[in-house]
Amino acid sequence: MKRMVPRGLLLMGILALLLVFSSETALAAPEIALPKFGLQIEGAETPQDTAVSLQILFMLTILALAPSILIMMTGFTRIVIVLSIARHALGIQQTPPNQVLIGLALFLTFFIMAPIMGDIYEDAYQPFVEGRISQQEALDKGMAPLREFMFKQTYKKDMNLFVDLAKMERPETLEDIPTHVLIPAFIVSELKKAFQMGFLIYIPFIVVDMVVASTLMSMGMMMLPPIMISLPFKILLFIMVDGWGMIVKTLVTSFK
Repeated sequence: MKRMVPRGLLLMGILALLLVFSSETALAAPEIALPKFGLQIEGAETPQDTAVSLQILFMLTILALAPSILIMMTGFTRIVIVLSIARHALGIQQTPPNQVLIGLALFLTFFIMAPIMGDIYEDAYQPFVEGRISQQEALDKGMAPLREFMFKQTYKKDMNLFVDLAKMERPETLEDIPTHVLIPAFIVSELKKAFQMGFLIYIPFIVVDMVVASTLMSMGMMMLPPIMISLPFKILLFIMVDGWGMIVKTLVTSFK
């Protein structure tokens, strides 16, 4: 015990010296210069500066609304709902995962909307960039292909509903229907078509569940969950008929 005390004191002294030298070294080390970022906002001095500022503000607004435009004014709503219903009909809640379904719905949306986006680029964006048309003309020409697409996919009943809700005069032509009336009518029609297609997808899987449940009851297996037995048969049926290919083909052709 008498020998342990000096050794402990010696170790404590060594640690204290190390701490002192490390702190002095850290203080003596050169400081690292950090970058400085800044944002300056100045008043516009010329009409050209004002125009550029308005264009930047307009583009930022478009980028902020891009997800809503993609979801509500394209075929994304119908596609993602039908794919989700197909997954639930199979009875596998998390396979394929949501990321896969949303990614597939996005690329199918790009595939379906590619001709329309091409028309918008050629008729509206390119002339506007080249300065041949004004901003308002570019907006009108850019909305024309989208309006034509939405008119083709909207039920007349839904259109009449929102025309009545808007309390506007009965339009004589499609051009007389404003866009803020067309968009909700288009969304409601897309929801209806998606659930109609989902119902047709559910029918064969419900038949499989009923057959399996009846068979188990007739065999006296009351405690065995029918979903455990029917799930492999539903997956096998889906594979044999090329289910994903049929669903994708039906979705794409439904927009023609």
